[in-house]
Amino acid sequence: MTDERSIQPMGPGNGSSNGNGNGTGLGHEVRLRGKVRIKHRGPVLLRGEHVDNSTTDQRLLDSAGPSDWLHTDPWRVMRIQSEFVEGFGALAELGPAVSVFGSARTPVDSEEYAAGVQIGRALAEAGYAVITGGGPGAMESANRGAFEAGGTSVGLGIELPFEQGLNDYIHLGLNFRYFFVRKTMFVKYSEGFIVLPGGFGTLDELFEALTLVQTHKVTKFPVILFGTSYWSGLLEWVRNTLVAEGKASPGDLELISCTDSVEEAIKILEVSRTNGHAQPAHSPE
Repeated sequence: MTDERSIQPMGPGNGSSNGNGNGTGLGHEVRLRGKVRIKHRGPVLLRGEHVDNSTTDQRLLDSAGPSDWLHTDPWRVMRIQSEFVEGFGALAELGPAVSVFGSARTPVDSEEYAAGVQIGRALAEAGYAVITGGGPGAMESANRGAFEAGGTSVGLGIELPFEQGLNDYIHLGLNFRYFFVRKTMFVKYSEGFIVLPGGFGTLDELFEALTLVQTHKVTKFPVILFGTSYWSGLLEWVRNTLVAEGKASPGDLELISCTDSVEEAIKILEVSRTNGHAQPAHSPE
């Protein structure tokens, strides 16, 4: 039979005996199985050299301990969870909304910025809240249009190595540490996407949205590219390379609309809404 006995860990005031023959443990148990020490720490099993002589409570209450735990993965999980909770809590009662993506580098005096303002205004007048990444450029333009039209303007910012901050045309703003939490909020609380000209970040958001729609991870809803001259080259590549070589299906092209008309963009959203395709879930399940 395997020899199994409880061993009390050694520590200050915690010898094998306290003077009356009774050991004083630290609230956890270390056992010996054969020649291998094992310890259960909550749901975690430790063996051999991984067994330590302190408890979770002891480490929590030891204020003189190191602060490295702030940067460990279990603590990051708690921060990630808190970001989801904050996002769900802030946006759950937002109502119908559309996410507008675009470059942070779009100049204020450009036609693209003016188009973003028109889009934000038209969305607000149609009863949609406008969600953007909260930054400058195209994001600011859509927030500005909604803000000035008396609609609801939302900015979901992201922590970056360089300071960007939220623009001045936001009623409700949240800053996230993690891109994937922020992306979840864009998708979860939107009934469609409008994509203004942008760079790698905009393309990332565009293709992630298309992938989620294509794989039925989200209910089918419209993805609208605004600016035919800017997006025509990309669409041509998708059609003549991806689809032509069998890397995507011809039907996948139907997931994307492209227009230069603000009115047409709003109409696409309204048709999708009427047909029941835009049905985002507003509960955290």
